[in-house]
Amino acid sequence: MYRFLLTPRWWGINLFVVLAIPFCVFMGTWQLGRFEDRVQSHEQAEKAPDPSTRAAKPLDALLPVDKVTSGRPAIATGTYADQFLVPGRKLEDRQGFYVLNMLRTDSGKALPVVRGWLPGSATDARVPAAPKGEVTVTGDLQASENTHSDGVDVRGGLPSGQVGMISAATLVNLVPYDVYDAWVTLPEAEAGGTGGAMKPVPAAAPEGSGLDLKAFQNLGYTGEWFVFAAFVLFMWFRLVRREAEAERDIALGLVPEESPAPATADASEGAGPAVEEGAEAPETAEGAPKDAPEDPSSPDYDVASTPVR
Repeated sequence: MYRFLLTPRWWGINLFVVLAIPFCVFMGTWQLGRFEDRVQSHEQAEKAPDPSTRAAKPLDALLPVDKVTSGRPAIATGTYADQFLVPGRKLEDRQGFYVLNMLRTDSGKALPVVRGWLPGSATDARVPAAPKGEVTVTGDLQASENTHSDGVDVRGGLPSGQVGMISAATLVNLVPYDVYDAWVTLPEAEAGGTGGAMKPVPAAAPEGSGLDLKAFQNLGYTGEWFVFAAFVLFMWFRLVRREAEAERDIALGLVPEESPAPATADASEGAGPAVEEGAEAPETAEGAPKDAPEDPSSPDYDVASTPVR
């Protein structure tokens, strides 16, 4: 009954099922592993001491920024150069902007330094000037922002002197020197400026270190892949069962025979009843064959050969 599984059509179906189910299981397992990694990193971050309380180290010793060095105090020495404002940044549920200055170090590269936060709009805002001369700053190290970071403005079209993202890829196009792929935020902001003293910007947790929305997305994808695997297996069993039932009905003669095709219009027009070979043609009421031609000399016709009714 199941010999149909060896037909070419079913070979294709079976091959698809054999490949699809392991693939779905693999993807579901991979997504589950991603979720477990996020949970583990979140637990480790909760048990670890606050990065800002650890001893400060030179900037170059903490690069590149990762989950371990993010938030660690970094020391850098240099001279403040260009200044930018970062609009659309919230602090304590208030709308405001960051004051960002480029600190040019002895290596020639510049380190973006967020000196503080001010409320209000960044347009035509008056901010305190950066300290003159060589300074040494100690700030919490942060990785460059990307399009998924909180508060980032990716629309573009900002006025001159404003940036929507604190990123080396963005700032390097605005200044004539190299930029570190990192930035620091000062734990104690400087006083002065419109709206009172600038407030310090707290360091953000590194991406992927907490149970955020992405972590639960991984968990949701895990369920979806396993559901896909179960669906493929269910459909395969359903197709096999339907095919087996059809084969059984044919074997028991339960499938109705096809009715004969109707005669074509051309064959039916002007055609009388079929006459078997050797049989006489059916006669009319007057004894003449039904298909015999009418005799014009018959009493039923007049001189013009018009039938007399």
